[in-house]
Amino acid sequence: MLLRNYRFSPRYGPEWGSGGVFGLRYHNGVLYFTLAFEAEAHFIRDGEEKTYDFTLVGDGPTSGGDTYNAVTAVDEYIYFGGWVHAPAVYKNRTISFVNKYSHVHAYDTENDTVRLLWKESIYHETDWTGEVSDIIYDPYGDRLLLAREDGHANLGVYALDRRTGKAEALMHEPALKGTPVHDSVFFGVGNNFVGGVREFRALDLITGKWETFEPGESVDGGPYIRPELGAMASAYNRAFAFVRGGLFVGNPFMGEDFTFFRLFDFYTFYAPFRVNAVNVGGGILTAFNAHHDAVYMSGNEEVAVNSRITNTIVGPSVLVYIAPPMVKIVGAFGARITSIEKAEGKILLGTNSAPNTGETEATPFDTGVRDIVLLDEKILQERPPAVSFSLPLSLPSRARNFGAGTFGGIPLDGYREPRAVFYLSSDNRVTVYEYDLSLPPTKAQAETFELKRGKNVLDLSYFSGIVSFELEKEDMKGKARIDLR
Repeated sequence: MLLRNYRFSPRYGPEWGSGGVFGLRYHNGVLYFTLAFEAEAHFIRDGEEKTYDFTLVGDGPTSGGDTYNAVTAVDEYIYFGGWVHAPAVYKNRTISFVNKYSHVHAYDTENDTVRLLWKESIYHETDWTGEVSDIIYDPYGDRLLLAREDGHANLGVYALDRRTGKAEALMHEPALKGTPVHDSVFFGVGNNFVGGVREFRALDLITGKWETFEPGESVDGGPYIRPELGAMASAYNRAFAFVRGGLFVGNPFMGEDFTFFRLFDFYTFYAPFRVNAVNVGGGILTAFNAHHDAVYMSGNEEVAVNSRITNTIVGPSVLVYIAPPMVKIVGAFGARITSIEKAEGKILLGTNSAPNTGETEATPFDTGVRDIVLLDEKILQERPPAVSFSLPLSLPSRARNFGAGTFGGIPLDGYREPRAVFYLSSDNRVTVYEYDLSLPPTKAQAETFELKRGKNVLDLSYFSGIVSFELEKEDMKGKARIDLR
């Protein structure tokens, strides 16, 4: 496995832009991943590789596979899910969804066999049944819990019998991801690409009852907008939900409401999206991506705005290690990280050079260069890499129209010479909020600085933990650059 050069150039796979390497899972001596949009499941053991083209779902040629890391492992089985076109139908730069299926497969690591456990379609030209975006094992009921948010029908949380393949709806609100905490599973509920997480719902695995919890305030006191959900994980008996602009952390059963910690909030689509979060060394490892979903072509005013927001690249994608109260950047990469796994002292990353695109921008082939990067686990204990962010101040200035505007959430742990440089079109003042990921949460400390028209350098080594920023007045022509060294 370590000697192979896993780099995948664009190949046949009709869909919207680019997919990626998803579902990385090392289990029982087998490394699994799905290559999207080619719809290829790969299984590697002892230098031997087997591929599966999803034709148990339907006829070929297939495309798709998985774009949310829907995978888990139980006993000798690797369960992998997602969605697939079988067969794919591409015409006039569009995709027909009449053959789009959601699916769950089981790979037997002992017998080297693949079995289709469940599939579902609504056979519609433009709409599709809810994709399987997460698979969580319920050890009490010995079943699989499927999270489904992306689609037009059959959304929510479903229980799947891992022997018979029978599926049963448990909750009908859209839920992209979930994570087990103690004897419950928390799910983030809401519609991505619209507003994001609006509530959390917890399923008691013993009684089968549901409870609902509202997300709370931000530790820096500033409003947040569009907390679109990317990944979830659990540690310290809390649920962690990574969203655009930061993360929610909490466990209401312990008396801690879900609190928002601003992290990499630039009012673009920079987000922990289409990537997973894994437990490593007792903490959580995940990524915030620079370019995961984007509008390729500008059109009317609304499309042009979305194009600008999704295509403004403010910084590299960052690999982040969460070990409260510390948040530490441990890697800097290109357009996006699509999957994370650990195996034999290594950290494996699926990466991609291109984003997923929109419905009118379909191509007959995947448009990205996807590869697997291997890192040593010792990066978690080393000094963080040099990272820079460059933000047009027009973005947080426009966010003031929606009651927001506080930006940043920059982790300083491990950096010796961090600084913020403000290039302003007029005199202004900036308030710096200083906080960390303490559990239970504590409110941020604030300090305000005078800024002059032109270039202003703010030494951030004076601060620790995480810092966010708020300008007193909008600046539609200015820029902020954050250098971490």
